[in-house]
Amino acid sequence: MKPTLITFLLALLFISETYSQSVYLLFDKSSAEANYAAEKLSFELASKKYTLTTSPKDYHYLINIGIAPSANGPESFEIKREGNKISVLGSDARGMIYGTLSLTESLRNGSSLKEIEYKTEKPHFPLRAIKHNTSWYSYRPSSALDLHTETLKDVKYWEAFLDMMVENRFNSLSIWNLHPFVFMIQAKNFPEASPFSPKEMEEWKKLHKSIFKMAKERAIETYIIPFNIFVSHEFANAHNIAQKNVYPNYYVPGDTSELVKRYTRESVTQVLQEYPELTGFGLTLGEGMAGMTPQQREDWMFDTYIEGMRLAGRPSKLVHRIPFSSTTESLGATSVDLERLTRKAIEKEAKLDFIDGPIWADLKYNWSHAHSTPKLVKVHGGEMFDTFYNPLPEGYKITYTARNEDFFALRWGVPQFVRDHIALNSHSYVGGYFVGSETYIPAKDYFTAVEGPVDWDFAFQRQWLFYKIWGRLLYNPETPDEVFAATYTNKYGVDGDKLLEAMSLASSTQMKIGSLYDSRWDFTLYGEGLMALVGDSTNYISADILINQPTLDPDYVSVKDYVLAKKSGKEFGKEKITPTVLVEMLESDCIKALELIKEISTKDNNSLMYELADIKIWANLGLHLAEKIKGSISLQSYREGLGANHQAEAVTSFTNALEYWDKIIAISRPIYKDMPLAHYNGSSHDRNENNLFHWALIRDEVAYDIEIAKSAVVKIQ
Repeated sequence: MKPTLITFLLALLFISETYSQSVYLLFDKSSAEANYAAEKLSFELASKKYTLTTSPKDYHYLINIGIAPSANGPESFEIKREGNKISVLGSDARGMIYGTLSLTESLRNGSSLKEIEYKTEKPHFPLRAIKHNTSWYSYRPSSALDLHTETLKDVKYWEAFLDMMVENRFNSLSIWNLHPFVFMIQAKNFPEASPFSPKEMEEWKKLHKSIFKMAKERAIETYIIPFNIFVSHEFANAHNIAQKNVYPNYYVPGDTSELVKRYTRESVTQVLQEYPELTGFGLTLGEGMAGMTPQQREDWMFDTYIEGMRLAGRPSKLVHRIPFSSTTESLGATSVDLERLTRKAIEKEAKLDFIDGPIWADLKYNWSHAHSTPKLVKVHGGEMFDTFYNPLPEGYKITYTARNEDFFALRWGVPQFVRDHIALNSHSYVGGYFVGSETYIPAKDYFTAVEGPVDWDFAFQRQWLFYKIWGRLLYNPETPDEVFAATYTNKYGVDGDKLLEAMSLASSTQMKIGSLYDSRWDFTLYGEGLMALVGDSTNYISADILINQPTLDPDYVSVKDYVLAKKSGKEFGKEKITPTVLVEMLESDCIKALELIKEISTKDNNSLMYELADIKIWANLGLHLAEKIKGSISLQSYREGLGANHQAEAVTSFTNALEYWDKIIAISRPIYKDMPLAHYNGSSHDRNENNLFHWALIRDEVAYDIEIAKSAVVKIQ
């Protein structure tokens, strides 16, 4: 029997090899970018049972990966097939990688090489960047941030993150912390500034050089963005200056002494010289600069960072964050005069021959909460005026930072929201987006409670859809939903269209929360927990707070304004989203989301289980909010003397809301750990060790709405 079986298996192997199609890859082996592209394509070809051959004469298919001029401009690509020859041609190295990844994606989604059709794409925005903070010298002190340190020191983490970026067409990585220099160099003239031994310093250098090298291989630009003015503890102690300008402080006076200037300027120069693959720097004019006028801040930057860039002896790029304080304070306050001053400074920088333009003049979209309304309502500090684009700029482009301080545990994905964002912000003076958080680092997975196999190692991989939607649509807003749905299908082998639609409907709850509840800086809203900064503390948004809080989206109507209008007989136009209209939207979207996934089995698939659980949590959060709004309308109507029956209605609605919250707890308690949350620092600048969040931990705050309704009294008219 054994000889017969062996003969049979060998025959099968022979048949398999006979019918396996061979592929010859033609590319420039001296190019790091071409090697990277070929490696990714080779892996997919092998998984689809194609055989790679090294013979340029004996093959079934030839795939040419190269660079060719294109009328579509930088970062574009073209894929074309002529018989058994497929050409993937980028207008530059980045376009070549994107084209190769597009071909790889087609194979992954089921196409064979003979089915490859002509395709071309070009970028919508020239800048598509990630904002990524580090846990060392982080902007805010919190265990929610410093728990990531070991993960961030792992080169494998950065390799995986950069792979994700290039796959999703992000072309720039910006790394942020208060004072990056001591982690990158031992300052030649200030060795006393370093807290590290020579061995430790070499480890830090190796990490940063690896990041920049891997980024360059993927045609990703890199920026270091410090906050200012900050130094190391060792520098401050050695010279008895800048004693407050050290981690973990941030709202502190600016020390503009000549020694601090020289140290900063020389550090900028040395970093650019020791890291030739680093693309550039970013300027942050705010924290660590209290007591300085806007002009003094610009002058300090020019004398330190800009002069340091000049002395580096090589061109570099610049992100000039538009300052948010028109006063000598660190808190946000915009003005036309500040915008004029800033524009003048940026235009001066743009004329310098060592600045590789355009300069990215960056603003925070809707302050710290871009996942709200796609309309630009405000920037950090308040209203944005037209100074930066009237007249149109020549040496710079406006960019927007789409901050996410609102959801970290739950997966999110609403493609149409990002398309709407782009449609409203595609003016000729806009250069693109930075996407990322201040209060969250997507490195260590500190969420997952279930023991067993999952398809992620790092936190950002849990949020794969978030990054895919933002990156792919910033590159090409016409990217169809099928691209995102196909990834669901490839990952889980189930109906991707249903999963994408359900996630889109359910997680749109976040935008409704963000549009209904006006918010400002980082800790003022935490959407997935329905929490906000109230006074000095972050708490669940009570009925009383919700009733009185203004809306962020000007088309939304607050509960208070709605009830007052109802009392006076006023009606709202069809364009307005009143609380009752919002209730209908929430109920319709969330009920449909739950209906779409109810038949999907998650047996023996923890990863799919988490995907569905997050959809269910978002949906139940939306239904909870709908009942909460109903209860708030009834409560305020009772207080305004519109009928005694409204009090009982409020109690009923808040009771229903609590039942939905209990469903959230039932879903999340077994699968999510108690999670450190930086928002629990509140309005304090100090870290708070009592900072664990879970929906179960704030149930008492949620239930208190019922007591608020029961104890309500009619307002004296």
